[in-house]
Amino acid sequence: MILDFLKTAVNLKNIPRQGWIDKINIANPESVADHTFSMAIIGMLISDIENYNSEKILKMVLLHDLAESKVGDITPGQMSSEKKKELENNAFDKIISNLPEKIKNQYFQAWKEYQNNFTKEANLVHQIDKLEMALQAKSYEHKGHPKEKLESFYTTASLEISNQSLKELFTKIINED
Repeated sequence: MILDFLKTAVNLKNIPRQGWIDKINIANPESVADHTFSMAIIGMLISDIENYNSEKILKMVLLHDLAESKVGDITPGQMSSEKKKELENNAFDKIISNLPEKIKNQYFQAWKEYQNNFTKEANLVHQIDKLEMALQAKSYEHKGHPKEKLESFYTTASLEISNQSLKELFTKIINED
């Protein structure tokens, strides 16, 4: 039962981040696991600096894209947000279904909290998601991908990041040469 969960998590290494393929034609983009790892580092750092519940933040980060191991990385415009949420919720329920009850309930609550974005921790994780996207976009820009094709990623991050520390980091990212 735990092994199935671990295999699902490991499969995130095989799921490419679809937005990089669709918008800038990267043949071998970062994986969802790569993205999650970077988010975990950012989440750990910011939650420790700002005295958030780091364990809660890290669990949310590690679980937030786990359903993509089953359904793939669905980007905006591929389907309605309601349909995407339904697919991901069903996949997540299956992923955690065989875990011990105590853990299953914890992970379900973290997932639900992130999905509904109704707590300060969930809101921070959503913003970290966008900051990490901007950081990755800048990495691709440094590798020679045209800034014009990356602008939509920077714009989205700019509009969705409100935490002061994350805003400062974002400003440093986009102003970096």
